[in-house]
Amino acid sequence: MDKIESVLALVSGTPTDRQVVSVACDLARPCKGRVSALYVIEVPPTLPIDAETPNATSRGERVLERMEEHGRALKSKVEGYILQARDVGAAVVREAVERGTDVIVIGMPYTERYGSPSLGETVPYALRYSPCRVVVCRDRQPAPEGA
Repeated sequence: MDKIESVLALVSGTPTDRQVVSVACDLARPCKGRVSALYVIEVPPTLPIDAETPNATSRGERVLERMEEHGRALKSKVEGYILQARDVGAAVVREAVERGTDVIVIGMPYTERYGSPSLGETVPYALRYSPCRVVVCRDRQPAPEGA
């Protein structure tokens, strides 16, 4: 396996974020690599890309503070940053390219669409267009009702 010196962990404020950062730290630790936690604020096309988004920015800062603390608890340095973009998947891949990332770690809540598990839009985009490895951390499937 190649040396992993740079891991990009996409966080979004969901319970899966802790698992994403844990996996990212585990991957980076053997080579003393760096972990970057990325929080993307998706800006609708009706607003300028650099529009002020105080509520979303504040939420992102809180999420990143928690993930940096989680990284410290795992004896790893996690550096968080916020990015505004039109599309999360494209933003993650672009950042991975610009930063020379070795692995992207993405969390995925378990969701269903029309009765089947759904990958959403970000995971397929990253899997299709990322030049580096992509690790997906999906939540567990909920237990059937009455079980």
